[in-house]
Amino acid sequence: MLVARMNWMQIEEQAKRDDRCVLPLGCVEQHAYLSLATDAILSERIAAEAAEPLGIPVFPVQAYGMTPGFTAYPGTISLRMTTYIALLEDLLEGVYRSGFRRIVLVNGHGGNTPVMTAVTEWMGRRPDASVKMHNWWAGPRFQQAVKATDPAASHASWMENFPWTRLEGVTLPDGVKPPFDAALYQAASPQRKREILGDGNFHGRYQRPDEEMLALWAVGVEETRAVMVESWP
Repeated sequence: MLVARMNWMQIEEQAKRDDRCVLPLGCVEQHAYLSLATDAILSERIAAEAAEPLGIPVFPVQAYGMTPGFTAYPGTISLRMTTYIALLEDLLEGVYRSGFRRIVLVNGHGGNTPVMTAVTEWMGRRPDASVKMHNWWAGPRFQQAVKATDPAASHASWMENFPWTRLEGVTLPDGVKPPFDAALYQAASPQRKREILGDGNFHGRYQRPDEEMLALWAVGVEETRAVMVESWP
């Protein structure tokens, strides 16, 4: 259930019945020919589909994240780590005050992952709370399915090209982009990173058939749903 379709009284009653909730995390950054909001679109959608049969509320996606390496690409917005930590702590406090104690952060952007250290510190101040960060694209089952489909999968490649991340009127290249020098890229400034990457796809094909993508998506939804159910302390 989406929090956007609930009122405060329904949230109050829901938290009394079940203290789980979901907060999707995304990012607004370059994704080559795909939407700048790809990470936010995917995290919010997979969280909603995974939580729906469980009846767990899903808060609106926190769309902005930490992506300093892509700031030379227009449209990319990156929060400072201090800003992001403060923001996430405020969000956690808000859902905690609402009565939720088991919180799943369904994360769609790798650059957000370091904030889990601050989340663990927050749990030290709220010992009755439990928070999981699920990097949905990095789940072992999803990654196994990706590698079985095409091991050349990366940022802004076919792996993130779903019907809901494509842009109307934009034609994707028909080819395979070769890998770049990862060590050189790691040591480069944002402007130099753009020069190294070019269009923004790290490597691999730009698109694969929709039947393959929808099958992968189903794996991701099931794996994300399991995180909401299993292994709570």
